[in-house]
Amino acid sequence: MVTASRRELLFLLAVTVVSLLLAIWRPYDMATYFLEVFPVLIAIPLLWATRANFPLTRLLYWLIAVHALILIAGGHYTYARVPLGDWVRDALELSRNPYDRLGHLAQGFVPAMIAREILLRRSPLVRGKWLFCIVTCICMSVSVIYEFIEWWTALVAGGGAIEFLGTQGDVWDTQWDMFLCTCGAILAQIMVAGVQDRQLGSVGKVC
Repeated sequence: MVTASRRELLFLLAVTVVSLLLAIWRPYDMATYFLEVFPVLIAIPLLWATRANFPLTRLLYWLIAVHALILIAGGHYTYARVPLGDWVRDALELSRNPYDRLGHLAQGFVPAMIAREILLRRSPLVRGKWLFCIVTCICMSVSVIYEFIEWWTALVAGGGAIEFLGTQGDVWDTQWDMFLCTCGAILAQIMVAGVQDRQLGSVGKVC
C-alpha cells in the first residue's frame, strides 16, 4: 500500500497546526471559529494515533489536510466572508459568497474517500456498484447529521448561530448543502477512486 512518509505526515501536520494558530488570531467570531474547526481538532490526534497501526493512503492524508484548510478558513472568516469566495462572487456576478458551497462539496468529497478506504479494508465489500452506493449514502448521512447539529446549535444559541449557519438569507441553504455533499461524494468516486485503488494495491482486509 502506498502511504505518506513520516516526513510528509509531519509536513501536513505542521501546515494544519500553523493554519489553526494563525486562524485563531482575531477571527470574525470566536465561537464560530471553534464550531467550524472542531472536526479538525478531533482528526489531528486521531490520525496521528492510528498512523502506525492503520495508515491511510497518501491520497487520503492529502485530501484530509486540504479539507482541514477549507474548514479553518471558514472558521476564521466565517463562510459568508471568506475573501476567496468574495472574489468568485464578484468575478461571476453571483448574489452570495459561494465559499460555503465549496465547503459542503468537500464535505462529501473527502469523507467519501475515507469511507471507501475503510470499507475496502475492513468490510466484505468489494469494488463495484454496491460500494459506490453505500459510500454515497454514508456521506449523505454525514450531511444530514451536520445539518442537525446546525439546527440544534441555532436552537441553543438563537441569533448567535447566524454566522455558523451561514445561510446568507437563502431559504434553501440546507437543501443546497445536502445536495452538494452528495455531488461531492459522487464526484470523488468518479474522479479519484482509481488513484486510491492504485495506492491501496492488493491490501488485505486485515491491514
